[in-house]
Amino acid sequence: MSNHFHDPSDKKYMRKLRAAAPDAFAGFVGFDEAAISAPSKTIPLKYTELIALGVALTTQCAYCIEAHTLAAKRAGATEEEVAETVFTAAALRAGGAITHGWLAMKFFHADDETA
Repeated sequence: MSNHFHDPSDKKYMRKLRAAAPDAFAGFVGFDEAAISAPSKTIPLKYTELIALGVALTTQCAYCIEAHTLAAKRAGATEEEVAETVFTAAALRAGGAITHGWLAMKFFHADDETA
């Protein structure tokens, strides 16, 4: 067994997941295909893949980062667009930390406001 998390051979376990929950797996695959690549989509595939990459970066899913980086490249994304996506995701994560900091300040001062 590998001692690291992102091992390409781990994809073999998708078959086990699909076999253990076939209806849920099929539902997810259908939803994923509709959200990412349905012919009726308005957002072009390149931009959908860059959005997906930004989300993957914020959720820190190594498998999704790999898949959506390669898909964005195949859809015509440039290295510069991928790099900008990385920093857009980083800015949003930082912004989320700052706005959650408001909650920290709210909790820190909760006793002050009731006194």
